[in-house]
Amino acid sequence: MVAPIRVVAADDSYLTREFLSNILASSPEIDLLAVCSNAKELMAAIEAESPDVVLTDVRMPPFRADEGIQIAAHLRETAPEVGVVVLSADAEPAYALGLFEHGTAGRAYLLKEGLRSREELVAAIKSVARGGSVIDPVVVDVLIQARVRDKRSRLSELTPRELEILAEIAAGKSNGAIAESLVLTKRAVEKHINSIFAKLDLPETEDVSRRVKATLMFRAEQGGAAHVD
Repeated sequence: MVAPIRVVAADDSYLTREFLSNILASSPEIDLLAVCSNAKELMAAIEAESPDVVLTDVRMPPFRADEGIQIAAHLRETAPEVGVVVLSADAEPAYALGLFEHGTAGRAYLLKEGLRSREELVAAIKSVARGGSVIDPVVVDVLIQARVRDKRSRLSELTPRELEILAEIAAGKSNGAIAESLVLTKRAVEKHINSIFAKLDLPETEDVSRRVKATLMFRAEQGGAAHVD
């Protein structure tokens, strides 16, 4: 049998805490270790319980700023194996960008009002526990519009061939599939992709987020939305 995912949750709203307690405690895949009401309690629970996943609101006492995002950044440094699901009332691009600043792996950003079922929340917890990433489609819409305002001029620097290859990346194709589709060598495709990443100021990383971010930027230019998971 697969061991349940060990989860610590936090939200300053009593109703939200009750909601989370009810749906997570009744999920056999989840072992709910603690439900906290503020950032201090959450940090104490993380240290005491060593959870697999932290489920947190963005703004909590004492300052109601971006405590949840700060805790996620802290865990990225101190316990990178711990997944974080941010469950927020705000589709604020600054919060989403802060959460994904150092990579998308093991991070999810969901909107409370968009949460449709227990299964959806449990699926997000499972995804980040195994290093995946989930973003609410509404957050993606807001995020790509914010990103494109900063990056639009960089997209215009791409050559026609680079734009063609970026469209193939946005379609989810591998380098080999792009090479076959455009009748290029795989080496040539890799060279073009490295040039695209450089022009879009997407530095080299082990995370797949460079392809994800490039895709978001391209789809924003095309007027489309994206769901990353």
